[in-house]
Amino acid sequence: MKSLDAKLANLHADPGGARDFILADAKDADMAFGLAATGVDPVTGARRSLADFRDQIREIVRQGLVDIMLMSVSTSERLTFEERLFDGSPITPAVRANDMTDIHMLAGAAYPQQPPRPFRTATIEEITGAAGVDLGLYSVTPANDAELDVAALQAYRDFRLEAEREGLRHFLEVFAPNLPGGPARPDPGRFLNDFVARTLAGIPSAGRPLFLKLPYHGPRAMEELAAYDPHLIPGVLGGSSGTTYDAFFLLEDARRHGARAAMFGRKIKDSEHPLTFVRHLRAIADGQIDAGEACRVYHADLGALGIRPRRPLDEDMQLTERWSS
Repeated sequence: MKSLDAKLANLHADPGGARDFILADAKDADMAFGLAATGVDPVTGARRSLADFRDQIREIVRQGLVDIMLMSVSTSERLTFEERLFDGSPITPAVRANDMTDIHMLAGAAYPQQPPRPFRTATIEEITGAAGVDLGLYSVTPANDAELDVAALQAYRDFRLEAEREGLRHFLEVFAPNLPGGPARPDPGRFLNDFVARTLAGIPSAGRPLFLKLPYHGPRAMEELAAYDPHLIPGVLGGSSGTTYDAFFLLEDARRHGARAAMFGRKIKDSEHPLTFVRHLRAIADGQIDAGEACRVYHADLGALGIRPRRPLDEDMQLTERWSS
């Protein structure tokens, strides 16, 4: 059994007591950032190639500490279908099932500042066939505009119905509104919680997402969502790179207040040593170490590996990302 399936079973069997935590690595950035998706080698400063990027995926899968590896369809076709990388692995392969225009982060593009439009590059047949997976990530970005949001919800409904027919499971990502002066002020966390609750109320159990992935808006918003329905299994997204403590504290604080899933992409990809970074994320997710100590040990581990940290420890211990309470 894959670790994801075991943890989901435990969380549903004992919603209030199970401490299982789902950790995912998002390596689907090539469906958003184009050439910049692969990141920069922290040692040489050179732009990574797509082959280098896929080598990092292979390393993390072989490490076996995350529960989900999220990829683009083209990368999954290579690693899941052709190489059989996940055969015998506890990690579940997954792909990005849609790519709304607000994640089209191309150099010089204005798409992220425009109203989001629903779009799917890959068909579900391609996801389950060529990519070889039975799990997809579907994203919705509400705009607090009736016309735009109905179009997004209709696209999600069409996806769900097709996914049910083809045997594709999914987890749901809800981004914060991307338009300046948008909705939900001064309480964006409550807006997203209400959007999720309203959306899922009309979906029967067969079509519901396995778990949720939202921006972290602080303890109150997370506790509200976790208390509303313990079977929703709320999770958080990692966001931009930030300091090491930003990543570790986000995970620790979200977990403390009810999150049972987290997905990190840029924070892993841009770290000095992704395998060591993931090892500490796993320890925090499992309640084995706190964020501050994990940051200090991470720096010590980098020293033992002969890797110079991007920031001195005192700077890397700073919390630069803030969330409303």
